[in-house]
Amino acid sequence: MPTLSTDIRSHFPIFAWHSREKKPFYYLDNAATTLKPLTVIDTVRDYYSKYSSNIHRGLYPIAVKASNAYEDARTKVQHFLNAAHPEEIVFTSGSTASLNLLASSWAGHMLQEGDEILLSPMEHHANLVPWQQISAQKNLHLRFLPLDAEGNLQLDQLDSFDSSSIKLISIVHISNTLGHINDIGTIIGWAKKRDIRVIVDAAQSVTLYPLDVQKLDMDFLVCSGHKMFGPTGIGILYGKKEWLQAMPPYLSGGDMIKKVGLYESTFADPPHKFEAGTPPIAEAIGLGAAIDFLNYLDRPALLNELDQLTTYAMEQLRSVPDLEILGKAPKRSHIISFTMNGIHPHDIATFLAQDGIAIRAGHHCTQPLMEHFGIGASARASLSIYNTAEEIDALAGALQQIQSFFNS
Repeated sequence: MPTLSTDIRSHFPIFAWHSREKKPFYYLDNAATTLKPLTVIDTVRDYYSKYSSNIHRGLYPIAVKASNAYEDARTKVQHFLNAAHPEEIVFTSGSTASLNLLASSWAGHMLQEGDEILLSPMEHHANLVPWQQISAQKNLHLRFLPLDAEGNLQLDQLDSFDSSSIKLISIVHISNTLGHINDIGTIIGWAKKRDIRVIVDAAQSVTLYPLDVQKLDMDFLVCSGHKMFGPTGIGILYGKKEWLQAMPPYLSGGDMIKKVGLYESTFADPPHKFEAGTPPIAEAIGLGAAIDFLNYLDRPALLNELDQLTTYAMEQLRSVPDLEILGKAPKRSHIISFTMNGIHPHDIATFLAQDGIAIRAGHHCTQPLMEHFGIGASARASLSIYNTAEEIDALAGALQQIQSFFNS
């Protein structure tokens, strides 16, 4: 069972390709998407090359195999999240699609004029804009948990809200910009005492941080396959069975119906009620392979090593003159956003790219959070299980050179 990043890297063919090409390659943009292990690549290729077919209707052998592989992937997700039933797992195209589904289908039909939705200023736009849209349509009201100066949620302010009007809380577990780990247990506990539903955006956390949806008693969870070593175009929506049954469909068409007449139709039970048309078959099967890969790893050991590497990265970045790391939190993950005085983040990213160092620059789909810190953008380095101290040294050294260049 591999634990060291040097062992892990052998599972990701992209490193070997860049090595053969003799190109520098330091991938530090894992909050945007993770790299893909060979087992996921092979699984997707096997589907397309050996049993490519549509699912749920064909009776010939490869269609049956594809259908079984697709539903097996759903069961793997169920066990990974410890959901009570496989039908509580809905496949979507990603976290964004899952949140839009919930805004339209749950909030759009369960909430009434004047009801309130509680969010935070650190949410990804995918967990903000859909709620703005449905609030405008239904005359709902958005409320926001305040942040302190360092970007931490002020959970002690929860009791200052009139909870009688709040019907939903949608909150990120790990900030995709700051890396702060929010105390979702406290938030869910507060909500449950007041009969408030909770959605958890786990896009940045589900890979290495175990999330037991039953133990935490969350109503909904969303995440994206491509951030957990799986393919793009596949996402997960977990929802308690009672809520999925009560929600109307989001998209209509084939494979989500029981009976269709000329003037009316009846719909399938969850999860198929929410999976209209031809679903992302190869992507779902590839996600199943990614979960197998994660289950194969010693994730607690890897998380411990990644915590140590992040501490080292913070120390090295703080040694760069005029570099400021955004946010300070009691618990943080492996995402580090920073600014350099007088140097635009896009310039930083461009100069680093010339050295083969991949980071992200911009507002990271968190413009309200940027406004909270009084900036328009930041640079972001985000680490994963295959990153090394040598890559951190390369980043810090390149940032030193950038600083010298602009100062000169």
